[in-house]
Amino acid sequence: MRNMIGADQILRVPLLPLLAGQALMVRRNAQLLPEPIGPREGRDGRGPRLRLLIAGDSSAAGVGAGTQKQALSGHLVQQLGRHYSVEWRLEASTGHTTRDTLERLQQVRGTFDVAVTALGVNDVTRATSRAQFAARQGELLRHLTETLGARRVVVTGVPPMHRFPALPQPLAWVLGRQAARLDEGLQEVAARFPQVHHLALYLPEDPALAAPDGYHPSPRAYALWAEAVARIIRDQD
Repeated sequence: MRNMIGADQILRVPLLPLLAGQALMVRRNAQLLPEPIGPREGRDGRGPRLRLLIAGDSSAAGVGAGTQKQALSGHLVQQLGRHYSVEWRLEASTGHTTRDTLERLQQVRGTFDVAVTALGVNDVTRATSRAQFAARQGELLRHLTETLGARRVVVTGVPPMHRFPALPQPLAWVLGRQAARLDEGLQEVAARFPQVHHLALYLPEDPALAAPDGYHPSPRAYALWAEAVARIIRDQD
């Protein structure tokens, strides 16, 4: 089943002129939201020490929120800080793929107890194959667990891009199917690591959960995402 060619892959060639036009339109109309202001490392809370690393793309960086307090990092540190003394660090950038993030983390020194990743959208838009994505995610998880010492890793699933308000059909369908394929590969890779938990993040279809660009999460969505991650981290204690 894994090697079967999907209908979207078959139709991609005849649909190419339309898809290219839609992609160009989306880029032209895109609101280029900045990464939120605020610190990208710090200490907060009280309790047992917890060294936390958040890494990934624009969603990990918090695009769609005005400040880091409203982003994934802020909500997650706030929630974990009720139970732990959190020493946290954010290593994320708009446009980063899995390979970009691995290269960035190879420059990071130190060790962490918990790592949280958010990647995949840019791998989808850059036509990364499932096999390539799985291999690169495997390298990333080995680096997190072996080199950086993470005892627990929460990998956020590749988001369902067919639900992004900014994407018209059939572009949304094509990117959504590819996102689903990459996430299937991600789940298989995560299952090989006992320290790793794959988080399939299914948010309600609520316009308030999308940022104004229709492409990134809103502060409310970041809060729900952080709740899910914090629950996993606490349950694994």
